[in-house]
Amino acid sequence: MSAAFTVRVAEEPADREACFAVRKEVFVAEQGVPEDIEYDAYDAGAVHVLAVGQDGTPLGTGRLLHGGAAAAKNGGDPAVGSLGRLAVTRRARGLGVGAALVRAIEDAARAQGLTAVDLHAQTHALGFYERLGYEAYGPEFPDAGIPHRAMRRVLPAGLRTAG
Repeated sequence: MSAAFTVRVAEEPADREACFAVRKEVFVAEQGVPEDIEYDAYDAGAVHVLAVGQDGTPLGTGRLLHGGAAAAKNGGDPAVGSLGRLAVTRRARGLGVGAALVRAIEDAARAQGLTAVDLHAQTHALGFYERLGYEAYGPEFPDAGIPHRAMRRVLPAGLRTAG
């Protein structure tokens, strides 16, 4: 597979469906997350991003919560967004898709006027997020039976990372 891909905000219904299909493949089928907890009420108001290959194949997705939805997950700070549901298909791992999705979510956070982004990382992915500038805080906790840690990155002002 070619490493060429694009990342965009998923605004069209077909893009949203592609995001949900990637999440189902990665979280439900691969990781055994129950489908009834993978999709939630936050999906409706979230900013979703989608990575697609040159042939249009969905490769990865992630979402940004902002406002009250994010505050419910980050301790109540309205200036902090919540990155979540980051998933990259098995065939696209190692191509830079995950990092590109994170940067696109950070750009969306800046567009919302946010100054930082929080996330709940599966513990095996801590190094990935640390390389992108996130710092872990607080104790390990289970989510869907998988160990996680909270992480945060303060967003540098005025920088856009995705084209």
